[in-house]
Amino acid sequence: MTDSDQPLDLSADTPAPLSDLPPAYPARAAWGTATKLRAWQSAALDEYFTTNPRDFLAVATPGAGKTTFALTVAAELLSRRVVDRVTVVAPTEHLKTQWAEAASRAGIPLDPSYAGRKGRTSQDFVGVAVTYAGVAVNPLAHRIRTERFKTLVILDEVHHAGDAMSWGDAVREAFEPAQRRLALTGTPFRSDVNPIPFVSYAPGGDGVPRSVADYTYGYAHALADHVVRPVLFMAYSGEMQWRTRAGDEVAARLGEPLTKDMTAQALRTALDPNGSWMPSVLAAADKRLTEVRRHVPDAGGLVIASDQDAARAYATLLAEVTGNKPVVVLSDEKAASKRIAAFADGDDRWMVAVRMVSEGVDVPRLAVGVYATVTATPLYFAQAVGRFVRARKRGETASVFLPSVPNLLGFATEMELERDHVLGRVITDEGDIFAAEDDLLAQANASESASAEELGTFEAMGSEARFDRVLYDGGEFGHAGDVHVGSEEEMDFLGIPGLLEPSQVRDLLHQRQSDRARQRRTATAEEVVRDVTTHEQLATLRRELNGLVAAWNHRTGQPHGVTHSALRQECGGPAAAVATADQLRSRIDRIRDWAAQRRSG
Repeated sequence: MTDSDQPLDLSADTPAPLSDLPPAYPARAAWGTATKLRAWQSAALDEYFTTNPRDFLAVATPGAGKTTFALTVAAELLSRRVVDRVTVVAPTEHLKTQWAEAASRAGIPLDPSYAGRKGRTSQDFVGVAVTYAGVAVNPLAHRIRTERFKTLVILDEVHHAGDAMSWGDAVREAFEPAQRRLALTGTPFRSDVNPIPFVSYAPGGDGVPRSVADYTYGYAHALADHVVRPVLFMAYSGEMQWRTRAGDEVAARLGEPLTKDMTAQALRTALDPNGSWMPSVLAAADKRLTEVRRHVPDAGGLVIASDQDAARAYATLLAEVTGNKPVVVLSDEKAASKRIAAFADGDDRWMVAVRMVSEGVDVPRLAVGVYATVTATPLYFAQAVGRFVRARKRGETASVFLPSVPNLLGFATEMELERDHVLGRVITDEGDIFAAEDDLLAQANASESASAEELGTFEAMGSEARFDRVLYDGGEFGHAGDVHVGSEEEMDFLGIPGLLEPSQVRDLLHQRQSDRARQRRTATAEEVVRDVTTHEQLATLRRELNGLVAAWNHRTGQPHGVTHSALRQECGGPAAAVATADQLRSRIDRIRDWAAQRRSG
């Protein structure tokens, strides 16, 4: 043992057990992390020190304060001399530096530059901060260090330990001898079946093994506690045109029922920076940011791009829209970490990034986001949205702009559901036979960009954006017919104040939707008598009805045809293709009622 690796010379006095601590204990956070513990952190600490487990998995929604909880555990274990070293394992270089800075403020100095080949570190440090990739390079060195000291290993975003079999094997080898292991995650589910090291699994009701958390604090609970912000999802549709590999020219509307391949190509057409969709949506997002900054002056925005070329192009578009160059973060390098830190501490309006800002990066002032990536897995979506939900004070809201494609709208409506990592998959319908293919696609999405061979060759020819709807608190809000970007109807929702209580946001959305509907009915009544069953009007109503039926499918899994039949039974009339305008409006109102009743129920 070298001098630099000697255990800490801690006080020999053993602190009082948790049950003997004064009532002020729930307010005790590790010094330098927070002014006091949140209720969930205090409850999780009670659970931890009551059971004193070797392994503990804490699942807490992004922005809830997992770092403060973990460092408070570490400080307590160090003071009790249960451990004398701390190792933090994080997904990225930026995050391990962020952990080291937070731990330093808590009086636990960690070395973020440590590598297994170094073998030792300065005696000024209590431990080290490393990445999962770094552990995989030399797991034996980390195992030796773990064996030499009574070590607490904090596994941040532990689901990353299953990113590759080699990573999982390395984490097991390196930290199997640890005195204590504390695993943290905000998203304890994966798109594959790789088991996560040191996580317990138990059969669910269907017999399929699922991860078991020792303490869970979900988004819905955090929202009720005002720990995270509510999220307004601003969905945009529009007409897309592209040319396929075979030379066929295709036109389709984003947001309407399409095949899986057509949906993917329509999405890629929308995200093409040379079309009209992205400039329109970026301009709308900037208007929203301007409104938020009236109440939250330092609020910032983030555009998440699929690859570096797209990120640069979006940055150019934003500069044209705002007159200011945004901060651009292209890769997980030290210079990029500095740019993120400078943005977090500054007052710039926008940052454009590829993947590295999607998880764990702490920029609390982010309030407006644009989801402009073809990556569409539940895990990645939850991580990305997690960048915007960290609450600083009551009343702040987050706004995320996204394309109207089925899976993204489904993820948005499921924000409050808790998920577990499932180790096996049971085929429940014909679509699930493609599970293996979906997993391979998810792995391909894990790189910074996907190749043309992976996604298919095609040529985007043009796009046009239309405001579709707002998804909030499990409900959907919007206006009938086409809502043009820049219209008063769009501003009904972009202009929602940036500082409101969740119930006030919901009431205002209802009010603006019903006020506009009342104005539309009044204007219609005052019009010169005209044929109300014109092709244009009926087509608009059918599009609205089809969009709502698609949203109902995302939420309930009920097939589109079954929903249309149920609406016909309740409201009367023939199939939608030959229904009158009044019959279509009746079905639109009825399915909106279903959504509201299901939410309140």
